[in-house]
Amino acid sequence: MKRLHPVAGVIAMLLIAAFWLSTVVSEVMAEPETVVCVKRAILWALPVLILSLILTGASGFRQASKAPLAQQKLRRMKIVAANGILVLLPSAILLDHLAAGGHFTRMFYTVQGLELAAGGVNLTLMILNARDGLRLSGRTTG
Repeated sequence: MKRLHPVAGVIAMLLIAAFWLSTVVSEVMAEPETVVCVKRAILWALPVLILSLILTGASGFRQASKAPLAQQKLRRMKIVAANGILVLLPSAILLDHLAAGGHFTRMFYTVQGLELAAGGVNLTLMILNARDGLRLSGRTTG
């Protein structure tokens, strides 16, 4: 469990960062066809992200102590999970559908903005959890 937790967490953070960055770059600098490809790739990679988040959460829950820092990590992961289930997953599905149909409308960009904001929140919370995990393990101070 001790190795699974940080590995799964890093995979999840890297995937979220890759999704976020590829979305921004494709929409700012690329043709619509590239946006369609990015949206489809994100949809196909979602199972890996979901599995890594499940493993991160489950292994973290098993290791959690009553220490305030550990409890803060658990509270953050509940937000990450809710954000993912209620905002990010439906947004990814809808954005893929809209992009595939060439519907780059106000709705597409509104949902895209929401997805980028929610993804940024999740990435930030996971980075804070990684920092606190290092503190709890004694690998860093602060």
